[in-house]
Amino acid sequence: QVQLVESGGGLVQAGGSLRLSCATSGRIFSNYAMGWFRQAPGKEREFVAGITWTGGTTYYADSVKGRATISRDSAKATAYLQMNSLKPEDTAVYYCAARYKWVVTSLDYAYWGQGTQVTVSS
Repeated sequence: QVQLVESGGGLVQAGGSLRLSCATSGRIFSNYAMGWFRQAPGKEREFVAGITWTGGTTYYADSVKGRATISRDSAKATAYLQMNSLKPEDTAVYYCAARYKWVVTSLDYAYWGQGTQVTVSS
C-alpha cells in the first residue's frame, strides 16, 4: 500500500521558516512527480509547488515563488518543501501528493498524505 506521510508543520512567526517533509513508499518515489498543496479554512485546496519524477523541473504558485523551494531525495524517498519569509496568509494544512512522472497544478494526483498544519502568527 502506498503511503505518504508529511511532517514538519507547526507554529511559526511571520518572517520565519519551515521545512516540510513527505516520506513515501520507496516503490513509487522513483517514477512519480511530487506536489505540495495547501488548504486554508473555508478555501479550496490549492497547488503550492511541484517537482518532476527526475527532479529536473520544479513549479511554484505565484504566491510562494521566491519563498519556497521543493526538492526530493531519492535515497530517502522523501520530498521536501522549504518555506521562507512566511506570512500569515500561508497558514493552512499542507498536503503532499504523488502522480506518475509529471507535475500538474490540478488535484489530479493518485496518492495523498494526511496533511500537516502550518500556522503563521503575525
